[in-house]
Amino acid sequence: MAEKLLMRALAGETLPVPPAWMMRQAGRYLPEYKATRAEAGDFLSLCYNPDLAAEVTLQPIRRFGFDAAILFADILLVPQALGADLWFVTGEGPRLSTIEGMDGVRALKPAEDVHETLAPVYETVRILARELPSDVALIGFAGAPWTVATYMIAGRGTPDQAPAHALKDGERAAFDALMARITEATVHYLSAQIEAGAEVVKLFDSWAGSLKGDDFDRYAVQPARAIIAALKARHPDVPIIAFPREAGDGYVGFARATGADCVALDNSVSAEWAAREVQKDGCVQGNLAPGHMVTGGQPLIDDVRRIREAFSGGPHIFNLGHGITPDASPDNVALMLETLREG
Repeated sequence: MAEKLLMRALAGETLPVPPAWMMRQAGRYLPEYKATRAEAGDFLSLCYNPDLAAEVTLQPIRRFGFDAAILFADILLVPQALGADLWFVTGEGPRLSTIEGMDGVRALKPAEDVHETLAPVYETVRILARELPSDVALIGFAGAPWTVATYMIAGRGTPDQAPAHALKDGERAAFDALMARITEATVHYLSAQIEAGAEVVKLFDSWAGSLKGDDFDRYAVQPARAIIAALKARHPDVPIIAFPREAGDGYVGFARATGADCVALDNSVSAEWAAREVQKDGCVQGNLAPGHMVTGGQPLIDDVRRIREAFSGGPHIFNLGHGITPDASPDNVALMLETLREG
């Protein structure tokens, strides 16, 4: 493990060239992914087929030589394991049965019962732990409670998370009970991933930016702190990356407030600002604009060099500011890595 660059950065080491991986690096921009998904039949079948899920996780490692692989799964598998109906509409994304109040929360399964549904995911992790190159770290992940709750309440992704905010503001007891159930289930889920072989885990709070004021502390910071504390009690040597996307000033002090070993940054904040305000507390991850993976060219090269330089004074993991998009070019991914690793 000492040879894995990602683990060294997470331990606080400043490296001459930062380790690199990409959010959604196994995905629809790769022709080999499309072929494997077609073999699986549909997205959920791919998530729950350990051999094929491991295959798509390994594909970008073979093609690009990233320093880490992230488990191929989906943040909405946890709601499904808690008893929600889940399906995906082609071209539109996920759909779930909705939680409308306390009765819906009470109907969910106990948090400790998620393993029956999620067992294939743990098998994927075990396969990857055996098959990944010895210098590549394995990242497990889950959605943060607020983000997962927004989907469980609305039944789909929404532009402003309004249904979740309405339940939060109108039926606080039901909302808090839902958050507590998701939080507990997430601890069980990530702990099982670690036991299966994940060396790092990441908590994705994709909609954290819509939480303002005290709500950000109560529903982004506090659940992350609870999950991280529980995982550290069970697995003290496993680093944890937290990603409160579009947190803005909320990024400042987030690592100290939650116990995260690394804070991932979206591209709405500048690397120069984050180096001053966030990296002073430890490792940061990010934050190249995903659009560069579509457009490429000199702007991509310039921004890679700028971000690398901005974060060169401390521990840094190079990544995008959000997931790579389906219209991205694999050639631009290769150019990003070539630029990052140039002498």
